[in-house]
Amino acid sequence: MKRNIFLFALLVLFSLQGVDAQIISDNAKRKVTVGADIFTDFWMNQPAKMETRTVNQGVNVFMQYNFELNDKGTVAFGVGPGISSHNLYSNSTIQDIKGDSIIFKPIAQNYRRSKVNVVYFYFPMDVKFRFKNDMKLTIGFNFGFTIDSKQKYYGDRPSDNKRVMVKEKKIEHLDKYTYGPTFRFGWKYITVFGAYQINGIFEKGYGTDNLNPVSVGITLTPF
Repeated sequence: MKRNIFLFALLVLFSLQGVDAQIISDNAKRKVTVGADIFTDFWMNQPAKMETRTVNQGVNVFMQYNFELNDKGTVAFGVGPGISSHNLYSNSTIQDIKGDSIIFKPIAQNYRRSKVNVVYFYFPMDVKFRFKNDMKLTIGFNFGFTIDSKQKYYGDRPSDNKRVMVKEKKIEHLDKYTYGPTFRFGWKYITVFGAYQINGIFEKGYGTDNLNPVSVGITLTPF
């Protein structure tokens, strides 16, 4: 699903870049924002002995309607729907994604890749400031709902050391919600992006508390 989201984001962005400027007026561009955040996650409060990959790539795709807050159009409030996909690549796997507890265990055998993926439907709510020379600053807050998850392992099977690909869907005990502040600063169509998820991705009391991502990357907004 993450790959489909990323491909959809690129398709939308490139399509909009190719639209004739006369068709989309400056006024329309200010009222609607379509964009994508491309980022890596830095995972906080990791379980003991877990080692994460340096790059844990993720993507957000979103659309917002902007309400201007002053006559000059330099300050606006934007809100709308989005899809967010986060990945945790590590040296560990969840022992039983349907179990009573969520326990990460380090992988003892040879492996190539192990990841946990969580997808959210969310609402980005942003206060946007426009400055001279097309500089932009956005301070916001995201709130969303968990809609999909999976664990994927590619490596040797412990029983016979045969190389296998194992995908397990619908991880239990995920927190139903995601929420946290966001920040963007940049020029025209590209900005630096940062986000902090306040709550952990798992419910508390099930073995893995407070595992949460700090996301850093770039945002592309054709208009």
